[in-house]
Amino acid sequence: MFEGKIIRFYREKYQMTQEQLGKGICSGTHLSKIERLQTEYAPEIITLLSERLGINMDEEILKLKNIKKRLDYWHDVIIKQLFDEVEQIYYELKQEDLIQISNYVNLYQLLCVRYLLMNHLTGEACGIINEIQESEHKLSPYETNLYKHVLGVYFLAKHEFYEAFQSLKAINEEEYPNQEYYYHLAAAYHSNELPVMAYFYAGKARQFFKNINSYLRVIDAEMLMLIQIKDDGDFNDTIKGFNNLIHSCDSCNSPERKARVLHNLAFEYFRRMNYKLASKYYYESMMLKDKESSPYLLSLEGYIRSSFDGGLLTKNELFQLVEEGLHTSKNMNDQLYINLFTLLCYLIQNKEQEYYQYLTDNSLPMFEKYGFVYLIQRSKKELFNYYSKMKRSCDALKLADIIINH
Repeated sequence: MFEGKIIRFYREKYQMTQEQLGKGICSGTHLSKIERLQTEYAPEIITLLSERLGINMDEEILKLKNIKKRLDYWHDVIIKQLFDEVEQIYYELKQEDLIQISNYVNLYQLLCVRYLLMNHLTGEACGIINEIQESEHKLSPYETNLYKHVLGVYFLAKHEFYEAFQSLKAINEEEYPNQEYYYHLAAAYHSNELPVMAYFYAGKARQFFKNINSYLRVIDAEMLMLIQIKDDGDFNDTIKGFNNLIHSCDSCNSPERKARVLHNLAFEYFRRMNYKLASKYYYESMMLKDKESSPYLLSLEGYIRSSFDGGLLTKNELFQLVEEGLHTSKNMNDQLYINLFTLLCYLIQNKEQEYYQYLTDNSLPMFEKYGFVYLIQRSKKELFNYYSKMKRSCDALKLADIIINH
């Protein structure tokens, strides 16, 4: 069953014609039928063809049969985010030529996208996604739903939250038992400022992660649940929850997760106008992140804003930080952070008119295009206050109507 496919693969790999490979063993016509599984053949012929190709047919058949098992295991460690194993298997599979003639090449490509997104390589991931899209009609039901899941993760990485939500909601649970997607669906709801649904799906994800004994992912789900709680009644319970998560990250030796927890804790203090503690935790989060990454820029932006609002740093210190953020954003060609740090630049220099002009002409349209709900709401509130201050009553009323109806 497999012999013909394997012989054809290696013959083409070594750029041999059927006549060249079959010379002295069998005719080119007979070899063509063997490769296309259209004839029976003597075992001796396969042995001779294998020897000429320099392969051990039994070993090649075993490798081909094990591909699905290896892909399933790779998917499992991707879900659990066991990075060392994910990396090791990626390079092992990359050397496995037989994947290209297996029935699982699409599954392999989809998992490669997940791997690339784990490593923040969205450009390379996009290239593979475009290739898969051309043959989407050939995917199995499971692969079709995995493709929707992968698209959801990709759109989340690109900050295209509405598209992420649409892809993840289209998944058929009966055909796709990987309930990890609940976590990404919760993240999409969170990014679209829908905390009740975000909390609900994060809870379902937490149960799934418990079922597969993935404590690291349980931390992720619990953090997502925690930041949905907006009740300011007893903030001590929220702080206790964050401290428990920080302790869990330390116990699991997961600095990347700890950085995310610290960032979210900083935001909780920021929205309560405790700028000193917000600044402290944003800074601690930054120190655990790669300076050339979007997560670092996110925390840096929060650190600058909280330090500015709290009067915690001098104008020169703030401006140096903004220049750092703007320089990195431009190197990464990240339009979101170019906008955010440009706004901060105007804010710190007290260029009020330029700030609101840039916010109106550049930033708000971009926020609306990509669905940055929190930034849209913040921007509209800032503009409303500015219009009111400048006695532009007509503009203020129009904006107030939009905010209320939204």
